[in-house]
Amino acid sequence: MHFNLTAEQQLLSDTVGRFLAKAYAFEARHKIVKSPEGWSREIWAQLAEMGLLALQVPEAHGGMAPAVVETLLTMTALGKALVVEPYLASAVLGTALVRDLGTPAQAEALLPALAAGEKIVVPAHGERGSRHDLSRVATAAARDGKGWVLRGRKSVVIHGQAADVLVVSARTAGAVDAAAGISLFLVPRDSKGLTVTGYRTFDNQRAAEVVLDGVALPGDALLGPEGGAFPGLSAAFDLGLAAICAEAVGSLQAALDTTIEYTKTRKQFGVPIAKFQALQHRMADMLIHVEQARSMSFLAAMKAASADAGERRRAVSAAKVVVGQACRFVGQQAVQLHGGMGVTDELAVSHHFKRLMAIELSLGDTEHHLEQFVAAGAGRPA
Repeated sequence: MHFNLTAEQQLLSDTVGRFLAKAYAFEARHKIVKSPEGWSREIWAQLAEMGLLALQVPEAHGGMAPAVVETLLTMTALGKALVVEPYLASAVLGTALVRDLGTPAQAEALLPALAAGEKIVVPAHGERGSRHDLSRVATAAARDGKGWVLRGRKSVVIHGQAADVLVVSARTAGAVDAAAGISLFLVPRDSKGLTVTGYRTFDNQRAAEVVLDGVALPGDALLGPEGGAFPGLSAAFDLGLAAICAEAVGSLQAALDTTIEYTKTRKQFGVPIAKFQALQHRMADMLIHVEQARSMSFLAAMKAASADAGERRRAVSAAKVVVGQACRFVGQQAVQLHGGMGVTDELAVSHHFKRLMAIELSLGDTEHHLEQFVAAGAGRPA
Protein backbone atom coordinates (compact mmCIF):
# COMPACT_ATOMS: atom_id res chain seq x y z
CA MET A 1 0.00 0.00 0.00
CA HIS A 2 1.38 3.41 -0.99
CA PHE A 3 0.64 5.75 1.89
CA ASN A 4 1.52 9.44 1.72
CA LEU A 5 0.56 11.91 4.43
CA THR A 6 -0.78 15.34 3.67
CA ALA A 7 1.13 18.35 5.01
CA GLU A 8 -1.47 18.74 7.77
CA GLN A 9 -1.25 15.08 8.77
CA GLN A 10 2.54 15.17 8.85
CA LEU A 11 2.37 18.29 11.01
CA LEU A 12 0.01 16.53 13.41
CA SER A 13 2.30 13.52 13.63
CA ASP A 14 5.36 15.68 14.28
CA THR A 15 3.55 17.84 16.84
CA VAL A 16 2.24 14.90 18.85
CA GLY A 17 5.63 13.19 18.71
CA ARG A 18 7.46 16.28 19.99
CA PHE A 19 4.91 16.84 22.75
CA LEU A 20 5.14 13.28 24.04
CA ALA A 21 8.93 13.18 23.77
CA LYS A 22 9.06 16.18 26.12
CA ALA A 23 6.07 15.62 28.42
CA TYR A 24 6.10 11.81 28.51
CA ALA A 25 9.75 10.91 28.85
CA PHE A 26 10.50 7.63 30.61
CA GLU A 27 10.96 9.10 34.10
CA ALA A 28 7.88 11.32 33.74
CA ARG A 29 5.84 8.29 32.73
CA HIS A 30 7.15 6.36 35.72
CA LYS A 31 5.83 9.06 38.07
CA ILE A 32 2.46 9.06 36.33
CA VAL A 33 2.14 5.27 36.58
CA LYS A 34 2.97 5.32 40.29
CA SER A 35 0.51 8.13 41.07
CA PRO A 36 -2.73 7.29 42.92
CA GLU A 37 -4.87 7.53 39.76
CA GLY A 38 -2.27 5.87 37.56
CA TRP A 39 -2.68 8.46 34.80
CA SER A 40 -2.34 12.23 34.46
CA ARG A 41 -5.28 14.62 34.21
CA GLU A 42 -2.80 17.32 33.20
CA ILE A 43 -1.67 15.28 30.20
CA TRP A 44 -5.33 14.54 29.41
CA ALA A 45 -6.11 18.27 29.37
CA GLN A 46 -3.16 18.91 27.08
CA LEU A 47 -4.32 16.19 24.68
CA ALA A 48 -7.70 17.94 24.62
CA GLU A 49 -6.07 21.31 23.89
CA MET A 50 -4.29 19.75 20.92
CA GLY A 51 -7.64 18.54 19.58
CA LEU A 52 -6.70 14.87 19.92
CA LEU A 53 -9.76 13.98 22.00
CA ALA A 54 -12.04 15.31 19.25
CA LEU A 55 -10.90 13.01 16.43
CA GLN A 56 -14.00 10.80 16.75
CA VAL A 57 -16.37 13.69 17.51
CA PRO A 58 -18.48 15.01 14.59
CA GLU A 59 -17.82 18.54 13.33
CA ALA A 60 -21.26 19.61 14.54
CA HIS A 61 -20.08 19.03 18.10
CA GLY A 62 -16.62 20.57 17.75
CA GLY A 63 -14.69 17.59 16.40
CA MET A 64 -13.28 16.25 13.15
CA ALA A 65 -14.67 12.72 12.81
CA PRO A 66 -14.00 10.32 11.23
CA ALA A 67 -10.34 11.49 11.08
CA VAL A 68 -9.16 7.99 10.17
CA VAL A 69 -5.53 8.81 9.41
CA GLU A 70 -5.25 11.30 12.25
CA THR A 71 -6.41 8.66 14.73
CA LEU A 72 -3.87 6.19 13.34
CA LEU A 73 -1.05 8.73 13.68
CA THR A 74 -2.11 9.68 17.20
CA MET A 75 -2.38 6.09 18.41
CA THR A 76 1.01 5.24 16.91
CA ALA A 77 2.59 8.15 18.79
CA LEU A 78 0.83 7.15 22.02
CA GLY A 79 2.11 3.59 21.61
CA LYS A 80 5.67 4.75 21.09
CA ALA A 81 5.50 6.80 24.31
CA LEU A 82 3.62 4.08 26.27
CA VAL A 83 0.90 6.54 27.23
CA VAL A 84 -1.37 5.21 29.99
CA GLU A 85 -4.17 7.79 29.78
CA PRO A 86 -7.66 6.46 28.80
CA TYR A 87 -7.38 7.43 25.13
CA LEU A 88 -8.49 4.15 23.54
CA ALA A 89 -11.23 3.54 26.10
CA SER A 90 -12.77 7.03 26.04
CA ALA A 91 -11.56 9.07 23.04
CA VAL A 92 -12.09 6.15 20.65
CA LEU A 93 -14.49 3.50 22.00
CA GLY A 94 -16.66 5.56 24.33
CA THR A 95 -16.88 8.52 21.98
CA ALA A 96 -17.75 6.33 18.98
CA LEU A 97 -20.60 4.64 20.88
CA VAL A 98 -22.14 7.96 21.91
CA ARG A 99 -21.62 9.42 18.43
CA ASP A 100 -23.16 6.51 16.54
CA LEU A 101 -25.94 5.43 18.91
CA GLY A 102 -26.80 8.48 20.98
CA THR A 103 -29.93 10.58 20.63
CA PRO A 104 -29.45 14.28 19.74
CA ALA A 105 -29.86 15.13 23.43
CA GLN A 106 -27.29 12.53 24.53
CA ALA A 107 -24.84 13.64 21.84
CA GLU A 108 -25.22 17.30 22.82
CA ALA A 109 -24.72 16.49 26.49
CA LEU A 110 -21.63 14.30 26.07
CA LEU A 111 -19.74 14.82 22.80
CA PRO A 112 -18.56 18.43 23.37
CA ALA A 113 -17.48 17.48 26.90
CA LEU A 114 -15.61 14.45 25.58
CA ALA A 115 -13.81 16.59 22.99
CA ALA A 116 -12.84 19.11 25.67
CA GLY A 117 -11.59 16.42 28.05
CA GLU A 118 -14.22 17.39 30.62
CA LYS A 119 -15.84 13.96 30.71
CA ILE A 120 -14.58 10.41 30.32
CA VAL A 121 -16.93 7.76 28.93
CA VAL A 122 -15.77 4.14 28.65
CA PRO A 123 -17.53 0.90 27.66
CA ALA A 124 -18.21 -1.75 30.30
CA HIS A 125 -18.89 -4.80 28.19
CA GLY A 126 -16.65 -7.80 28.91
CA GLU A 127 -17.79 -10.43 31.38
CA ARG A 128 -16.29 -13.53 32.99
CA GLY A 129 -16.33 -16.39 30.55
CA SER A 130 -17.13 -14.27 27.49
CA ARG A 131 -13.74 -15.15 25.90
CA HIS A 132 -13.77 -12.19 23.48
CA ASP A 133 -17.31 -13.04 22.28
CA LEU A 134 -19.02 -9.64 21.89
CA SER A 135 -22.49 -11.20 21.82
CA ARG A 136 -22.15 -13.03 25.15
CA VAL A 137 -23.86 -10.79 27.71
CA ALA A 138 -25.37 -12.10 30.95
CA THR A 139 -25.88 -8.73 32.68
CA ALA A 140 -29.63 -8.09 32.68
CA ALA A 141 -31.73 -4.96 32.32
CA ALA A 142 -35.39 -5.03 33.29
CA ARG A 143 -38.02 -2.36 32.84
CA ASP A 144 -39.16 -0.60 35.99
CA GLY A 145 -41.98 1.78 35.14
CA LYS A 146 -40.51 4.28 32.69
CA GLY A 147 -36.97 3.39 33.68
CA TRP A 148 -34.61 0.43 33.93
CA VAL A 149 -32.92 -1.67 36.60
CA LEU A 150 -29.53 -3.28 35.85
CA ARG A 151 -28.02 -6.30 37.56
CA GLY A 152 -24.78 -8.04 36.69
CA ARG A 153 -21.01 -7.82 36.64
CA LYS A 154 -18.43 -6.56 34.14
CA SER A 155 -14.77 -7.60 34.19
CA VAL A 156 -11.52 -5.91 33.15
CA VAL A 157 -13.20 -2.62 32.28
CA ILE A 158 -10.28 -0.56 31.00
CA HIS A 159 -10.11 2.75 32.91
CA GLY A 160 -13.45 2.01 34.52
CA GLN A 161 -12.44 3.84 37.69
CA ALA A 162 -11.60 7.00 35.73
CA ALA A 163 -14.94 7.11 33.93
CA ASP A 164 -17.59 9.73 34.61
CA VAL A 165 -20.05 7.58 32.65
CA LEU A 166 -19.96 3.87 31.86
CA VAL A 167 -21.58 2.53 28.69
CA VAL A 168 -22.91 -0.75 30.08
CA SER A 169 -24.16 -3.56 27.87
CA ALA A 170 -27.09 -5.52 29.26
CA ARG A 171 -29.48 -8.08 27.94
CA THR A 172 -33.11 -7.02 27.53
CA ALA A 173 -34.11 -10.11 25.54
CA GLY A 174 -32.75 -13.31 24.01
CA ALA A 175 -30.34 -16.03 25.03
CA VAL A 176 -27.10 -15.20 26.83
CA ASP A 177 -24.99 -15.60 23.67
CA ALA A 178 -27.41 -14.07 21.13
CA ALA A 179 -26.53 -10.88 19.27
CA ALA A 180 -30.18 -9.84 19.30
CA GLY A 181 -31.47 -8.52 22.61
CA ILE A 182 -28.38 -6.54 23.70
CA SER A 183 -28.96 -2.96 24.83
CA LEU A 184 -26.56 -0.25 25.97
CA PHE A 185 -27.08 2.10 28.91
CA LEU A 186 -25.36 5.28 30.08
CA VAL A 187 -24.58 4.70 33.75
CA PRO A 188 -23.18 7.68 35.73
CA ARG A 189 -20.25 6.82 37.97
CA ASP A 190 -22.13 7.90 41.11
CA SER A 191 -25.19 5.71 40.48
CA LYS A 192 -26.59 3.97 43.54
CA GLY A 193 -25.88 0.24 43.45
CA LEU A 194 -22.83 0.67 41.19
CA THR A 195 -19.51 -0.54 42.58
CA VAL A 196 -16.29 0.05 40.65
CA THR A 197 -13.10 -1.56 41.99
CA GLY A 198 -9.99 -0.38 40.19
CA TYR A 199 -6.58 -1.98 39.91
CA ARG A 200 -3.33 -1.74 37.94
CA THR A 201 -2.79 -4.26 35.15
CA PHE A 202 0.57 -5.93 34.48
CA ASP A 203 1.31 -3.44 31.66
CA ASN A 204 0.67 -0.48 33.99
CA GLN A 205 -2.71 0.40 32.53
CA ARG A 206 -5.76 0.68 34.79
CA ALA A 207 -8.82 -1.56 34.78
CA ALA A 208 -11.77 -2.24 37.05
CA GLU A 209 -14.33 -4.81 38.11
CA VAL A 210 -17.84 -3.36 37.90
CA VAL A 211 -20.80 -4.67 39.88
CA LEU A 212 -24.35 -3.50 39.14
CA ASP A 213 -26.60 -4.40 42.06
CA GLY A 214 -30.04 -3.08 41.17
CA VAL A 215 -28.82 0.13 39.50
CA ALA A 216 -31.91 2.21 38.70
CA LEU A 217 -31.77 4.36 35.56
CA PRO A 218 -34.22 6.71 33.86
CA GLY A 219 -35.68 5.79 30.48
CA ASP A 220 -33.39 8.19 28.63
CA ALA A 221 -30.32 6.27 29.85
CA LEU A 222 -30.87 3.82 26.99
CA LEU A 223 -28.20 4.35 24.31
CA GLY A 224 -29.32 3.18 20.90
CA PRO A 225 -32.25 0.89 20.08
CA GLU A 226 -33.60 -1.42 22.75
CA GLY A 227 -32.28 -4.91 22.05
CA GLY A 228 -30.57 -3.77 18.86
CA ALA A 229 -27.27 -2.30 20.02
CA PHE A 230 -25.03 -5.11 18.80
CA PRO A 231 -24.27 -3.71 15.31
CA GLY A 232 -23.20 -0.38 16.80
CA LEU A 233 -21.23 -2.12 19.53
CA SER A 234 -19.45 -4.29 16.96
CA ALA A 235 -18.64 -1.29 14.75
CA ALA A 236 -17.17 0.62 17.70
CA PHE A 237 -15.00 -2.31 18.74
CA ASP A 238 -13.77 -2.72 15.15
CA LEU A 239 -12.73 0.93 15.28
CA GLY A 240 -11.00 0.17 18.58
CA LEU A 241 -9.19 -2.76 16.98
CA ALA A 242 -7.83 -0.51 14.24
CA ALA A 243 -6.72 1.97 16.89
CA ILE A 244 -4.97 -0.60 19.06
CA CYS A 245 -3.18 -2.00 16.00
CA ALA A 246 -1.80 1.49 15.36
CA GLU A 247 -0.76 1.76 19.01
CA ALA A 248 1.06 -1.55 18.69
CA VAL A 249 3.04 -0.26 15.69
CA GLY A 250 4.35 2.64 17.76
CA SER A 251 5.43 0.33 20.56
CA LEU A 252 6.91 -2.21 18.12
CA GLN A 253 9.00 0.46 16.45
CA ALA A 254 10.20 1.77 19.80
CA ALA A 255 11.16 -1.75 20.93
CA LEU A 256 13.08 -2.32 17.70
CA ASP A 257 14.86 1.05 17.87
CA THR A 258 15.83 0.50 21.50
CA THR A 259 17.17 -2.97 20.72
CA ILE A 260 19.27 -1.78 17.76
CA GLU A 261 20.75 1.01 19.85
CA TYR A 262 21.55 -1.37 22.72
CA THR A 263 23.33 -3.85 20.46
CA LYS A 264 25.54 -1.04 19.17
CA THR A 265 26.81 -0.29 22.67
CA ARG A 266 26.84 -3.74 24.33
CA LYS A 267 30.18 -5.41 23.68
CA GLN A 268 31.38 -9.01 23.76
CA PHE A 269 34.84 -10.18 22.78
CA GLY A 270 35.77 -6.54 22.35
CA VAL A 271 33.20 -5.70 19.65
CA PRO A 272 29.56 -4.50 19.70
CA ILE A 273 27.15 -7.43 19.55
CA ALA A 274 25.47 -5.66 16.61
CA LYS A 275 28.42 -6.98 14.55
CA PHE A 276 27.37 -10.60 15.09
CA GLN A 277 25.66 -11.92 11.99
CA ALA A 278 23.22 -14.15 13.89
CA LEU A 279 21.92 -11.14 15.84
CA GLN A 280 21.74 -9.05 12.68
CA HIS A 281 19.46 -11.70 11.19
CA ARG A 282 17.23 -11.63 14.26
CA MET A 283 16.93 -7.85 14.10
CA ALA A 284 16.17 -8.06 10.37
CA ASP A 285 13.33 -10.46 11.19
CA MET A 286 12.09 -7.99 13.82
CA LEU A 287 12.07 -5.24 11.21
CA ILE A 288 10.04 -7.40 8.81
CA HIS A 289 7.43 -8.01 11.50
CA VAL A 290 7.26 -4.29 12.33
CA GLU A 291 6.75 -3.30 8.70
CA GLN A 292 4.12 -6.00 8.14
CA ALA A 293 2.27 -4.76 11.22
CA ARG A 294 2.51 -1.18 9.99
CA SER A 295 1.02 -2.08 6.60
CA MET A 296 -1.83 -4.00 8.20
CA SER A 297 -2.54 -1.13 10.60
CA PHE A 298 -3.04 1.11 7.55
CA LEU A 299 -5.48 -1.42 6.09
CA ALA A 300 -7.41 -1.65 9.36
CA ALA A 301 -7.62 2.14 9.66
CA MET A 302 -8.95 2.49 6.12
CA LYS A 303 -11.57 -0.25 6.57
CA ALA A 304 -12.60 0.46 10.18
CA ALA A 305 -15.36 2.87 9.16
CA SER A 306 -16.77 0.65 6.38
CA ALA A 307 -20.53 0.18 6.41
CA ASP A 308 -20.04 -3.42 5.25
CA ALA A 309 -19.70 -5.28 8.55
CA GLY A 310 -18.23 -8.40 6.91
CA GLU A 311 -15.59 -6.48 4.97
CA ARG A 312 -14.76 -4.40 8.03
CA ARG A 313 -14.38 -7.37 10.34
CA ARG A 314 -12.30 -9.33 7.83
CA ALA A 315 -9.86 -6.42 7.49
CA VAL A 316 -9.49 -5.58 11.18
CA SER A 317 -9.24 -9.24 12.20
CA ALA A 318 -6.55 -9.84 9.57
CA ALA A 319 -4.67 -6.82 10.92
CA LYS A 320 -5.00 -8.01 14.52
CA VAL A 321 -3.61 -11.44 13.58
CA VAL A 322 -0.51 -9.97 11.91
CA VAL A 323 -0.06 -7.37 14.65
CA GLY A 324 -0.52 -10.00 17.38
CA GLN A 325 2.16 -12.19 15.83
CA ALA A 326 4.48 -9.18 15.60
CA CYS A 327 3.82 -8.27 19.25
CA ARG A 328 4.97 -11.68 20.43
CA PHE A 329 7.96 -12.04 18.11
CA VAL A 330 9.35 -8.50 18.40
CA GLY A 331 8.65 -8.26 22.14
CA GLN A 332 10.36 -11.57 22.91
CA GLN A 333 13.34 -10.87 20.66
CA ALA A 334 13.81 -7.40 22.14
CA VAL A 335 13.97 -8.82 25.66
CA GLN A 336 16.30 -11.65 24.68
CA LEU A 337 18.71 -9.36 22.84
CA HIS A 338 18.90 -7.16 25.93
CA GLY A 339 19.73 -10.17 28.09
CA GLY A 340 18.69 -10.21 31.74
CA MET A 341 18.38 -6.42 31.78
CA GLY A 342 15.51 -6.68 29.30
CA VAL A 343 13.01 -7.62 32.01
CA THR A 344 13.93 -4.92 34.53
CA ASP A 345 11.72 -1.90 35.18
CA GLU A 346 14.73 0.37 34.68
CA LEU A 347 14.70 -0.21 30.92
CA ALA A 348 11.92 0.97 28.62
CA VAL A 349 12.10 -2.25 26.60
CA SER A 350 10.54 -4.25 29.46
CA HIS A 351 7.56 -1.88 29.51
CA HIS A 352 7.14 -2.15 25.76
CA PHE A 353 7.28 -5.94 26.09
CA LYS A 354 4.49 -5.93 28.68
CA ARG A 355 2.32 -3.58 26.66
CA LEU A 356 2.82 -5.60 23.48
CA MET A 357 1.80 -8.79 25.27
CA ALA A 358 -1.30 -7.02 26.59
CA ILE A 359 -2.20 -5.68 23.14
CA GLU A 360 -1.98 -9.18 21.68
CA LEU A 361 -4.68 -10.25 24.16
CA SER A 362 -6.80 -7.08 24.03
CA LEU A 363 -10.10 -6.95 22.09
CA GLY A 364 -9.56 -10.56 21.06
CA ASP A 365 -6.30 -12.48 20.86
CA THR A 366 -4.58 -13.76 17.70
CA GLU A 367 -6.37 -17.12 17.66
CA HIS A 368 -9.77 -15.49 18.12
CA HIS A 369 -9.24 -13.08 15.23
CA LEU A 370 -7.94 -15.81 12.97
CA GLU A 371 -11.29 -17.54 13.53
CA GLN A 372 -13.10 -14.24 12.92
CA PHE A 373 -11.20 -13.72 9.66
CA VAL A 374 -12.15 -17.19 8.41
CA ALA A 375 -15.79 -16.76 9.47
CA ALA A 376 -16.07 -13.35 7.76
CA GLY A 377 -14.58 -14.74 4.58
CA ALA A 378 -17.05 -17.61 4.57
CA GLY A 379 -19.99 -15.27 5.12
CA ARG A 380 -20.76 -16.72 8.56
CA PRO A 381 -21.73 -14.51 11.52
CA ALA A 382 -18.56 -13.19 13.15
